[in-house]
Amino acid sequence: MVTTAGSASTSGTILHLRERGYRVVATDIDATAPGLYVADRGYLVPPGDTDDFLPEMRGICLKEDAAAVVPLVDEELAVIGELEDEGIAVLLPRSGFVTACLDKYALMKRLAEVGIPVPATRLASDWAGDLEFPLVVKPRSGRGSRGVAVCESAAELGRLLKDAPYSAGDLVLQEQITGPEFTVSVVAWRDGAVQAVVSKEIILKRGVTKFAVTRRNDRVAEVCRAVQRELRADGPFNVQLALDAAGEPFIFEINPRFSSTAPLTAASGVDEIAGLLGQALGGGPALTDKWHEGLVMVRRWADEFVDEAHFGSHGFRPGREMPDYLGPVVQALR
Repeated sequence: MVTTAGSASTSGTILHLRERGYRVVATDIDATAPGLYVADRGYLVPPGDTDDFLPEMRGICLKEDAAAVVPLVDEELAVIGELEDEGIAVLLPRSGFVTACLDKYALMKRLAEVGIPVPATRLASDWAGDLEFPLVVKPRSGRGSRGVAVCESAAELGRLLKDAPYSAGDLVLQEQITGPEFTVSVVAWRDGAVQAVVSKEIILKRGVTKFAVTRRNDRVAEVCRAVQRELRADGPFNVQLALDAAGEPFIFEINPRFSSTAPLTAASGVDEIAGLLGQALGGGPALTDKWHEGLVMVRRWADEFVDEAHFGSHGFRPGREMPDYLGPVVQALR
């Protein structure tokens, strides 16, 4: 089972896994998610941060006899690991690592404590004018670029804090590292060994990475391996960092899941999702840290064509179907 069928990279991941011989069931909260229709079967589910999500997912997994789940959105991560109690492999790091990463402020403190470089970080409620501008302001929890802003001055920061839909204790302030930004796939599994570190320099990012190039950097790899050594993810994770003027990497966020750039990781030679899936289900070989540098990902829209019978076999249609749990949301928007 692959979740978040509407994300930019998920349809490609579904098609890739089907090409590898897997039967793939996809889920999303929205009937317009393209991945629902390129999977063998699609289901609408409640949002991952609601009480209805886990029971619904458990029921679908049992109905479809799912052997493994690949969760791809942060809202699901805190609870979906419980499916392992049903004998289902969940391709995530260990729960303690997931919990640590979902609190961005606590994560920065933990990394700093073990000597891993991070930008100077404060909660907005604790800020006393002791950070240098520009400052990145972001919610303590959340994903993508939602709620993220850059402030160039104290006056600008003051206006933002006054108007923000978050309390000061729920906003993180970070000194901005203005050098090249990297998104890094760290491939590990339950034995704790780091199988590969694939670093990709971001060329363009708008919410998700649109253009990126695989780029080797020994210091980046060293810092990312230190995260696994010190925090023991023992599962796949994605490190986001930037280089300062001296080329030193500073981690500003870690996603405890596969990155949206996983297709670039696979294209460069490290098929992290299919590889770890094979290992989780037993018997799959470990991956190696051999990958092609200088490979550019150009993210684009793609048309897919499916038989009408398959299109209608899921029992819902885009624009016509809305789950009951979304009704109050739509009414509120109106």
